[in-house]
This record gives sequence, C-alpha cells and structure tokens, in this order.
Amino acid sequence: MKLENLLYEKFGYAAFRAGQKEIIQDLLSGKNVVAMLPTGGGKSVCYQIPGYIMDGLVIVVSPLLSLMEDQVNQLRLIGEKRVAAFNSFRTMEEKKEVLRNIEAYKFIFASPEMLQSPFFLQALKRVKVSLFVVDEAHCISQWGFDFRPDYQKLQHAVRQLGNPAVLALTATATKKILQDIIDSLGLSDTALHFHSIDRPNIAIQVEGIDTLEEKKMRLLSYVKELQGPGIIYCSSRFWSEALAEGLRAEGVEGVSHYHGGMEQEERMLIQQQFINNQLRVISCTSAFGMGINKSNVRYVIHFHYPANIESYLQEIGRAGRDGKDSIAVLLLSGADHDLPVSIIQDELPDQKRVAYFFSLLKKSLLQRDTISFADAEYIGIAAGLHEQHWRFIRYQLEELGAVQDGCILVSALSSEIQQIINDKVLDRLNNKYEKLQAMRNWLQTLTCRREAFLRLFHDKKQKQPKNCCDICGIDVTDYKQIQKEKSMPVYEWKTELQLLLGMKRRWDYE
Repeated sequence: MKLENLLYEKFGYAAFRAGQKEIIQDLLSGKNVVAMLPTGGGKSVCYQIPGYIMDGLVIVVSPLLSLMEDQVNQLRLIGEKRVAAFNSFRTMEEKKEVLRNIEAYKFIFASPEMLQSPFFLQALKRVKVSLFVVDEAHCISQWGFDFRPDYQKLQHAVRQLGNPAVLALTATATKKILQDIIDSLGLSDTALHFHSIDRPNIAIQVEGIDTLEEKKMRLLSYVKELQGPGIIYCSSRFWSEALAEGLRAEGVEGVSHYHGGMEQEERMLIQQQFINNQLRVISCTSAFGMGINKSNVRYVIHFHYPANIESYLQEIGRAGRDGKDSIAVLLLSGADHDLPVSIIQDELPDQKRVAYFFSLLKKSLLQRDTISFADAEYIGIAAGLHEQHWRFIRYQLEELGAVQDGCILVSALSSEIQQIINDKVLDRLNNKYEKLQAMRNWLQTLTCRREAFLRLFHDKKQKQPKNCCDICGIDVTDYKQIQKEKSMPVYEWKTELQLLLGMKRRWDYE
C-alpha cells in the first residue's frame, strides 16, 4: 500500500509533514533511525505508520504517564483497540492481563523503568517486537536537559528483545546529544534525520521588566489582551499557584495551576479541562506540556526563564501546533537570574549529602554484606536526598560495579567510589552552568533572536517571518483577542470529575 494512502486511511491526512516520510522509509528498509523533529512536528506518525506495515509489536518508551495516556487515547480515537499503556496507572491485575494476552497487542507504551522488569521483558520475548521506539530521546543523553538514568539501560532491553529496529525521537537536541543517543543505544546502520527546529509561526518576544510588581501587571495585561488559550511557565510550585490565584483575583476566568506536587488524578483532570477548552490559561512549572495534544495554544508566557535553551524551545513549541500565528513572551527582570542557579543546584546531590548518605549506608552494613535498593532509598531520604538524587546515585553505583542482584555491596563503598560520584556531579553541574550561560547570552543578544538560537543547533532561518522577534520587529496587535473569550465554568476537581463521570449534573451548579 502506498504510504500516503495508509496515512489518509488511518489519520485523515493527505500528505506527510516535513521529514516524516523519509524517517518511515528508512525504518521500513531496516535501518535504525535517530530523528529530531520540532515540537508539534508529528513524531507519533513516524512510528505508527511503520507499526501498521511491520509484522510484529511496537514498543514505545515514554517518560511521562500523561504522555503515555494521551498517546494511547489518540490511537483509540482512530479505532485502534490493540494498544495499552504499561505503567503505574495500571493495577497489578490490569498489568497481568496485558502480559497474559501480549500477542493481542500492536502498540504497547511503557516507561523506561518498566523495561527493567524481568517479568515484562519475559512476556515481550514471547512475541516478535518489530520496532522499539524511544520518545523524548534526549533523556538518554547524560548531557540532555532531562537526564533519566533508566533511559541509559535501554540498550540492554533492545538486545533482550532480539535487536528490533530502533527509532529514537526528540524535538530539541544538539548534534552532541544526538551522537550520545546513538552511542548509548549501541546503534549501528543508523540514519540521522535532523530537521529544523524553527517554528516561523511563533513570534519571539523578550521584554525587560524593572520590578516584580510591574512584571505581574504586565503578565495580567498580556493574559487579558492576547488571544488564548495560553500557558504561563514559572520557576516553582509556589509561583504557579500564586500567579493563578492573582489572575483569578483580577477577574481572569478559566485559569488554573499545575505542578508536580499535585495529585495525579487532579493533574490529569486539569490537562483534560485545558484540552477540552474548559480552561483557557494554565499557570505551571515545566511539569506541564509534554504529551498535551492541544493544537490551538496561541501564546506561551515565561514569567521566569528556564535554565537552558532546549527547555525554552520545547516550552514555546507548545504554541501554534495548528500552524497558525502564535506568540512566545518572556518577561525578564534582574531578580530572575538566581532562580535557575538554585534549580540546577537542587537537581543533583552535593558533596555533604553524598558523604552523609555513604556514612549512613556503612553504619547500616556493619552487620551484613549487602543492602537492598529499597532500604538504601529509605536511608537516602534520611540523608536528605530526594528521588532525583537517589536515581542519580543508584545509577552511578550500578555503573561502578557496586551493585549485585539488586543490592549494594558493602565492600564496594570505598572512598574512591564516593569521589567518582562527586566528580560526576561536578561534571554535570558544569555542563548545566554552560547551558545556563548560553541561555543568558541568548537573552542579551542584540541580533535576531531566532537566528541566535538556531546557530546553537547548527541551523539557520529558512525564511523571514512577518513577526520574527522583538529585535526584528513584532506587531503584538496581530495576537490580541478579536472578541472577549468565554470559558466553561470550572469546579473543584472532585466535583468536576463527578460531572465528567455523570455522577452529578452540570446544570445543578449553574
């Protein structure tokens, strides 16, 4: 069957977007593929079309529960029933049911952590895995902006499954990171697809602000004037809640907050409300956005800037996925510069915490030779390590041979290993500070902002948009509301969930 015919039959599209067909053709010819497509560039089609043509199961590794659930729902909407997500959202019985009937599935979405499960791998070995997809593949690279240690173990899973074709997808990665992805997955005969990250339909605006109060007022002005829906990114859970509350107090309707500290059910509900236009504005941390399949976001505002240009491009890339004109506004004040530094420092364990953790481990091992990961994680909490710190240390201990059969060896907890871990932390900190400096340099550029960030990716501007950036010139009136937007009423999340489930009637509240 002609690829375009299958594309139209399954998804209703008459033509492929830039890069999609070439990626699919390489996969069908038996090559591994590492591809960078811009956010909103239609990455999922690149594995769904080959999946329908290839004889076998497609495994899709995805970093977030919400991303998996959205991708599963999108496939079900086009009538695909042979799809499942294998993650912590599923009960043990639901997982067993998937494993018992593994032959009945065409697409299975799983977290990288799940692919370390011997039970899951054993079940997958019963069937032919034709395609192994790594979504958000920058997470593989130790120099990626969202390093996930379990991603670096995927090479083992690929080998266990008989070395199926591999497709690694990302939206923003330097050539150094793309090569790191290839090396980490142990790929050979690899086709590299590097497509421009430029989104000409998104205007780039950086606006200097003197005071915090002025910044709040400028944010309010943009939210009231710009055509929505919109997303506001800020640095912390506190700010996501404070800005949402402040906007509501000023009469802005259909606004809510989102961050990683909320209950999973509440986060999923807010995502669905936003997708279904019940919410018009989301004030959030970087936890929001990945996997949100909403094509008509008209603006993204950064109340605080992220610690690297890759994160910035991913976040503004959530605007204008329908190809229509959208705007990205970054409000910048002198007080903002300390925030990304504190975020970077909190992402990795410092030497004092590592030393304290090792001392507590050694004390607990006086009467035994090994300690389980579960016990070690509990000790890590006592030492002041949070989950991301523990994942990093655990990965380093595994790489250094200090782990056997899921337990840490007391004989391996030497001062040399402790120093190696500290050196690894320092290397990553230095890399993060370099990325932060590149972000700051971009904020201070006096030339075209679009050209400036494209140069960082060895890319260049394909054409000159009418509204390019604040330096080239933007007519902000092109993005303002034509008429006052209306939003559906939003209730406390438990009530809204009951309404969605039909347990209550919406008109009882109106």
